[in-house]
Amino acid sequence: MTSTSSGPDFLAHYDGDVVAVAVRDLVPGTVEGGYLRGPESITLELLHEVPLGHKLALTDLEAGQDVVEYGLRIGVTTEKITKGSYVHIHNLRSARWQNSVA
Repeated sequence: MTSTSSGPDFLAHYDGDVVAVAVRDLVPGTVEGGYLRGPESITLELLHEVPLGHKLALTDLEAGQDVVEYGLRIGVTTEKITKGSYVHIHNLRSARWQNSVA
């Protein structure tokens, strides 16, 4: 789903964020987005469906890697995540609750 005339498919907050948020329901394929503060645009191949308001990976992430959004550490990956993948509770542990029992 490419949306050159209807706005971005996803938004990241800062250059350096490793995830972005879908601004509409997304399906696998080429998607375009941008940063609120940083480079103007990003194009990537989305590998999975990503619902509105959910996260997608802007870069490859190793298991145990910090996830940065809003320029802040928001969580830690629980498995390897490939660029263009859906990022949610199945592969991300919240930084706020990282010491709780799973």
